[in-house]
Order: sequence, then structure tokens, then C-alpha cells
Amino acid sequence: QAQLVESGGGLVQAGGSLRLSCAVSGRTFSSYTMGWFRQAPGKEREFVATISRSGGTTRYVDSVKGRFTISRDNNKNTMYLQMNSLKPEDTAVYYCAAAPRYFTGSASVRDYDYWGQGTQVTVSS
Repeated sequence: QAQLVESGGGLVQAGGSLRLSCAVSGRTFSSYTMGWFRQAPGKEREFVATISRSGGTTRYVDSVKGRFTISRDNNKNTMYLQMNSLKPEDTAVYYCAAAPRYFTGSASVRDYDYWGQGTQVTVSS
């Protein structure tokens, strides 16, 4: 069983940056493929990015490519999402998720077993 805690959300103007963190405890962090998802009001939870257990492979949704960077530090049991050039349409609750299996590049919420409580990101125009 893993426990995930997100932090780093907040209010930022369009064009600004934020860095989200996801601290993981309860099991060897390096055994998890990790992912970021987001959910805007009235919408389904959507995939943002995923990273392999070593950190060597990543995948992004097209709408954030070139603006967001997913990374992890297996020594600190923490995953990150650096978000640059933020847009109002990036406004959502951001969730980190963990899957205790090899990286598949999955964008499906069904493929992730553990979830954090979410952190709000609001981008003003």
C-alpha cells in the first residue's frame, strides 16, 4: 500500500510557472510507474504525464508537450511536475498516481492503483 501526498498548487497568472510535488511512502518508490492527472470542474479526470520507474521514459498529453516536464527523484521518494507557460485551460485539481508495474505509457486512470488527494492549480487570464 502506498500513500501519496501532492503539494505545490496555487494561483498563478497566465504565462507563469508552478512546480508540483508528489511525496510517496509505504513501499519502495522506485517500484512504481508514476503519473499526473488533472480534473477540471464538470469534466472527467484526464491524463497529463507519466514516467517510468527509472525516470528514463516519459509520455505527455499533447496539450502540455513543451510546457510541462515530469521527473522523479528515487532517492527522495518524490515525483515532480514542472509547469511553465501556464494557460487558463490548465486550471484543475492535479492528482498524482502510482502503478506497481512496468511502464506502459498508460493514460488510463484504471491502470493506476494509488492516488493522492489532489492539489488545486488555478491560472488566471
